[in-house]
Amino acid sequence: MAKSRPTIDDIASKAGVSRGAVSFALNGRPGVSEATRARIIEVARQLDWSPNSAARALSGAKTDVIGLVIARPAKTLSVEPFFSMLISGIQAGLSAAKVALQMQIVEDSAAEIATYRRWWNENRVDGVILIDLMESDPRIPVLEELSMPAVVAGGPGEHGHLASVWADDRAAMVSVVDYLAAIGHRRIGHISGLPGFQHTQQRLGALADSAQRLGLPAIESVPTDFSDSAGAAATRHLLSRQERPTAIIYDNDVMALAGLGIATEMNISVPRELSIVSFDDSALTKLTNPAITSLTGDTFNFGHQVSKALLRIIADPTATASLQLPTPVLSVRASTAPPLPAAV
Repeated sequence: MAKSRPTIDDIASKAGVSRGAVSFALNGRPGVSEATRARIIEVARQLDWSPNSAARALSGAKTDVIGLVIARPAKTLSVEPFFSMLISGIQAGLSAAKVALQMQIVEDSAAEIATYRRWWNENRVDGVILIDLMESDPRIPVLEELSMPAVVAGGPGEHGHLASVWADDRAAMVSVVDYLAAIGHRRIGHISGLPGFQHTQQRLGALADSAQRLGLPAIESVPTDFSDSAGAAATRHLLSRQERPTAIIYDNDVMALAGLGIATEMNISVPRELSIVSFDDSALTKLTNPAITSLTGDTFNFGHQVSKALLRIIADPTATASLQLPTPVLSVRASTAPPLPAAV
């Protein structure tokens, strides 16, 4: 059974009082006894109804606002080009429909879920965009319980009844390993994002399967929080090994640039002694020297398509909005080359 937002009538019915009594109690006005007021407030609390909700929450009117909650450290997001392009694309799709974007950064998934509940019960948004899909994601059943329109940005497969817009991360990662192996690399390292994310697991699976298929040594992956400092530390770890990798794949551009800096600091020539590949492809990869080989996808269009999918669902909850976008393709630049014969 779909769960709708609690209304003033729901509170009145459960508390056994009139609609007017509920209004008096929740707005701090005289007209009800203190005992009745306390009972009404407790019922409102049980129903997750906020006394500060806008008046439209009682009528279920649309807000023309879409929500986006990001559970990552704010300092990491501030230097992450992927998110700026994604949000720009989302905003472009919403602006064309005269819909606003409300964004909030929180610490973890529990805080994210609490934000969804509050936004929905207070009628702050008409729907939400879900990013950073996790394995056995706890957010999905909550959104379904609330009957809250939502679209998953990324992540193939089933997500309850939620639609998704995605590109094939697995196939993209396979193309990177195939390329590196084809030009002679056998010792490949990988600096990943958070291991709990579904797209991280897809990339790890692709690496393991590709190494087995191509007869390569196991590819070591070092997890990080996607930040430049973590990417630098992971690069130093891999390059300090006795048999260091001749190529490293990074899960975002910021870490790839940090890795390039560490290689330079350690007097390891790129690409002569180390090839570098990034999973994203922002302006950063083209402006650095050497320019970084990257998987190129249209992140702006990705965000645009996500927003359009969510607007379709809000307009028609029965609409089919899931969409697979083209797989990112490898743009080969100056940061990759065949390894030195002595390093193979």
